[in-house]
Amino acid sequence: MKCNVLVSDALADAGIDVLRESCNVTVKLGLTEAQIVKEIGKYHGLVVRSGTRVTKKIIKAARNLKIIARAGVGVDNIDAAAATDAGIVVINSPRGNTLSAAEHALSLMMAMVRNIPAADRSLRQGQWDRKTFVGTEVFHKTLGLLGLGKVGGVVAERAMAMGMKVIAFDPFASEEHAKRIGVGLVGFTTVLKQADIISLHMPHTRDTHHLIGAKELRIMKKGVRIVNAARGGLIDEDALFKALVSGKVAQAALDVFENEPATDNPLLTLPNVIATPHLGASTMEAQVNVAVDVARQIVDFFNGIPPKSAINMPSVKPEIIASHKPYFELAEKIGLFHAQLLDGNIQSIHITYAGRSAGMETELITRYLLVGFLRPTMQDSVNFVNAPVLISNRGVKLTETTVEQAAKYKDLITVKVVTSKRTREVAGTLYDMDEIRIVMVDDYWMELVPQGHVLYVRHKDQPGLVGKVGTLLGDRNINIAGMQVGRENVRGRAIMCLTIDDDISKETIEALSKIKGVASVRLLTL
Repeated sequence: MKCNVLVSDALADAGIDVLRESCNVTVKLGLTEAQIVKEIGKYHGLVVRSGTRVTKKIIKAARNLKIIARAGVGVDNIDAAAATDAGIVVINSPRGNTLSAAEHALSLMMAMVRNIPAADRSLRQGQWDRKTFVGTEVFHKTLGLLGLGKVGGVVAERAMAMGMKVIAFDPFASEEHAKRIGVGLVGFTTVLKQADIISLHMPHTRDTHHLIGAKELRIMKKGVRIVNAARGGLIDEDALFKALVSGKVAQAALDVFENEPATDNPLLTLPNVIATPHLGASTMEAQVNVAVDVARQIVDFFNGIPPKSAINMPSVKPEIIASHKPYFELAEKIGLFHAQLLDGNIQSIHITYAGRSAGMETELITRYLLVGFLRPTMQDSVNFVNAPVLISNRGVKLTETTVEQAAKYKDLITVKVVTSKRTREVAGTLYDMDEIRIVMVDDYWMELVPQGHVLYVRHKDQPGLVGKVGTLLGDRNINIAGMQVGRENVRGRAIMCLTIDDDISKETIEALSKIKGVASVRLLTL
């Protein structure tokens, strides 16, 4: 019997044609949640873009649904957790719109520096005004990229072909990878200080929210130009507005906004802003690419071939998943812990499996570790299937070792990450095969339950310091749920990990950092 697939958002005909080769396809656009709930029970597959929200209510009603496909990258409109609980695979197409997104960023840059939108409007109004719209060449200008993934890499290559000097900040790109494409890999502040034009190519996460704010704008050159065709929320729009009015920022070219649709955004009132309504992936080629990609994955899935871009489920036998699940969860937590403490550009990752874990399918466990490691910066575009490739493409050396005996524990997974600035080790274990603990960070031993919000504080071991940290948090109504400490020696270097019940602001982190004896503070979300 053929599978039944519902397409609830506009999809390129080429994708529908691929689906129809093996499936019964129904196209119904503009359905409400209630209408989908009423219909979804008879379908085995669902294809959406950004218009349909696949809610928990829809998933609960989808008694026959096996796969949900997002024809695009982001899956924030799909309740992936509910889908996982229901045994439904969620897939996307993370590569189909790479060229379109890169070309749009470059198009915005060129339209901005040559004042093309304003000149076009002026000419249509009957004015032949050449003096007002004198532009700027990009030749020999420094382009600063914030993010050197697939899209950033394409932008870099094409910008260099126009004679631009390209520098980039990306903690997950290795120096070898940057050298291969001719980009200078530098620190975040260096990009801000040196770039004539800054283009953003990062996902929007907790760590990158308002990556560019008032403080960062002050560091930039006077007359800098900014392009954002990546994600809304990367730029503090109020701060950008003020910088554009003052002349600190000469121009901005924006395809994305913090709140969309952005028809009443104050930035659109400024003459030195050009904008488009989130068109980065809106080319005929990209629409076809993502449609065909997810269609083929669906067809493969129903033919017993694992999908290549599964967001929530690995393509592994169920019995392996059951026996390895605690190790998968432990590895992902270690990777997530490492990623949020990363300093410098990553060069290598070495994993040591000791004790019981050494006898498991370590290649599978490593994949989960890499997913955790890449998740904070790559979000929905990283999964069990593509994580090793993403690490390899960045020139990161990945190695594994297995050891029969584990020091101090029956089971120990130790991960050493080497960056351009330092080497850090994080180790974790399982108690009774189901209780996850982070037991070592660098040379400090502890027993941390890796969940929720954790404040990681490096400090000097001295009387009263822990109390000062606790008092400051208490004064700000932040509850401490647990604390783990480790130290090198009495009154030497030490760390504390505070599990807190509440999220905290940047201002609170800065206040903690100013306590005498505190070296640094990081907020980890585990």
